[in-house]
Amino acid sequence: MPPLHHGPHGRDERPTAINPFYGAADPVSGMTEAPPKHRLPDNPMPPTTAYQLVRDELMLDGNARLNLATFVTTWMEPQAGILMGECRDKNMIDKDEYPRTAELERRCVAMLAHLWNAPDPDDAVGCSTTGSSEACMLAGMALKRRWTKRNADRYPSRNARPNLVMGVNVQVCWEKFCNFWEVEARQVPMSGDRYHLDPQAAAELCDENTIGVVGILGSTFDGSYEPIAELCAALDTLQEKTGLDIPVHVDGASGAMVAPFIDPDLVWDFRLPRVSSINTSGHKYGLVYPGVGWALWRTSDDLPEELVFRVNYLGGDMPTFALNFSRPGAQVVAQYYTFLRLGREGYRAVQQSTRDVARGLAERVEAMGDFQLITRGDQLPVFAFTTAPEVKAYDVFDVSRRLRESGWLVPAYTFPPHREDLAVLRVVCRNGFSADLAALFLADLSRLLPELRRQAHPLTRDKDAATGFHH
Repeated sequence: MPPLHHGPHGRDERPTAINPFYGAADPVSGMTEAPPKHRLPDNPMPPTTAYQLVRDELMLDGNARLNLATFVTTWMEPQAGILMGECRDKNMIDKDEYPRTAELERRCVAMLAHLWNAPDPDDAVGCSTTGSSEACMLAGMALKRRWTKRNADRYPSRNARPNLVMGVNVQVCWEKFCNFWEVEARQVPMSGDRYHLDPQAAAELCDENTIGVVGILGSTFDGSYEPIAELCAALDTLQEKTGLDIPVHVDGASGAMVAPFIDPDLVWDFRLPRVSSINTSGHKYGLVYPGVGWALWRTSDDLPEELVFRVNYLGGDMPTFALNFSRPGAQVVAQYYTFLRLGREGYRAVQQSTRDVARGLAERVEAMGDFQLITRGDQLPVFAFTTAPEVKAYDVFDVSRRLRESGWLVPAYTFPPHREDLAVLRVVCRNGFSADLAALFLADLSRLLPELRRQAHPLTRDKDAATGFHH
């Protein structure tokens, strides 16, 4: 399993080559002394040499600005970078030693409570996290703990296994949550042209062991919003019929920082009484470098007090709710800077501009004639497209591979069960992906098409290996 970074067995054991001009005034030492790759060097080296060695390795990474696979922010203003550099040594968990950083975190939570229409923003509770994945874990833990308290007379028992209902399109962090916290994942499959959760189908999967239902405001598969209001209405009807009171968590990793600004009439947040918690990624459409996320609960009653850890640390009482302990405060400071810098109108302008780029680019891709749009970038600034039915010479995996030759990172992947027949390309438009860059992307795609059309057949044999979709 490569992501777990096993040891160097079977890898290149040659030492790292040093350009003789990187080091001090003795170029011979640079040619005769080289550090090993997979164990600590015996001796230190000059900082300029270490810097250049690492920098040379990183030159082979993709260009983050041309990465149309990731939702994560790849551009911020220089002032934000300076602030982050000044705060990189601050430990976010050490609130007693860095009280002003803690205060900025508290302000961000309060701003989000207002933005997401908490009925009483002063009673809403929340915290920063390392990203929306940790925020989802925390929200899931709160849902399970509330369920176990309500069912203390029969849990744990053989007949009381908690379950969580969600669409099959959820981000993998929800599958991790169910695995790690021993919760049954009940997934609503895709069907036909519906690529996300169906409210009625979700309600039908609920029973007395359901800890909650997850609604996704912005599916990573195609950028579409799930119908949160309709989901809540279906669960209201279920409660009227059965008495089951099932809470909803909204995974707004991307959409919770898009919809409030450019879809203000869309009702998805704490205006719906059944929504008990919401998460988002500050480092996605919150416009901050990775990694920061946020988790908020409607009221203090929605976050069980026993999950909040209180420790006497470095001289102060410190309440925390987190899976991590030490982490940098720089990203939280950058989030506050961005909130302060842009305000509501600034966020609206940025997100509207990004959506305009996505919609315009989607229309021009469709106009080429070789492709069929699955989504059009009119919800999240994201669109997915596949090859038109008459295209037989190449597939989306060929397109993805050829675009990489020009530096563009565009994921190609198949959809989940019941729609495994559908393979798409997905383009994520973010702040910093300008109309000019979109035009360059379109020009490169147009240039590739004549060669792709001349292929005898698609060249990708192992589509599982070829996929660029990992998040």
